[in-house]
Amino acid sequence: MRTRDTAARAARPARRRPRVPLALLLPAGLGLLFLVLPLVGLLARAPWTTLPQRLAQPGVLTALRLSLQTATLATLLCVLLGVPLAWLLARVEFPGRRLVRALVTVPLVLPPVVGGVALLLVFGRRGLLGSWLDATFGVTLPFTTAGVVLAEAFVAMPFLVIAVEGALRGADPRYEEAAATLGAGRWTTFTHVTLPLVAPGVAAGAVLCWARALGEFGATITFAGNYPGRTQTMPLAVYLALETDLPAAIVLSLILLTVSVAILAGLRDRWVGAP
Repeated sequence: MRTRDTAARAARPARRRPRVPLALLLPAGLGLLFLVLPLVGLLARAPWTTLPQRLAQPGVLTALRLSLQTATLATLLCVLLGVPLAWLLARVEFPGRRLVRALVTVPLVLPPVVGGVALLLVFGRRGLLGSWLDATFGVTLPFTTAGVVLAEAFVAMPFLVIAVEGALRGADPRYEEAAATLGAGRWTTFTHVTLPLVAPGVAAGAVLCWARALGEFGATITFAGNYPGRTQTMPLAVYLALETDLPAAIVLSLILLTVSVAILAGLRDRWVGAP
């Protein structure tokens, strides 16, 4: 039987790979060059000989530390608020759910500067909530490190919500139904059944959320300003260094590029992988 199958396979004509039309190959190559050449230029102009010294400069380390701290805190805030929101959108039928989902994704397409202005109008000292926070608790959010966290969370949360909602929709609801029939409450089912089922989606969404928060610029500079050691994250430091020290701007850009490549490499199977 094996000999017959082998002979049959040998008798089959080899499949020809379809020829790629030149009309598609040429613009595809141009598109690839358009995306890759700026990165090549960044690597080519990098000050490799003085890179260790520049990485050790106090301004670079301060911006790096602040960026890591605020991005991590913003991600924790997004997980705390975004996971329940994603569960609500995926598991609960209620009037206006499509509208709520659309509102959740607005920061994805909203210019970050506009988001910063919106945050300022709500959480500023004369904002809708900011005036009450200032008068009642003496809390001022604009132009503070907490303001950086808030701005980053605003632009990054949709990434987490979309990822977790997709994971919830792909999870088998029969496990939750089985837990309910065994007497488990909603909270117990959510923490012991639902969360373990969608844990990979939550992790992927959190990583993307963290990467987006790390690279946030427009909303941060509008709502929190650009104060070294307090609100100056790495993207803001790049913007400032472009005016005075181009090699320092390149070094900071390389750090952000390395983080981006590492994120894509870690999530390639879930987001950009292809067989």
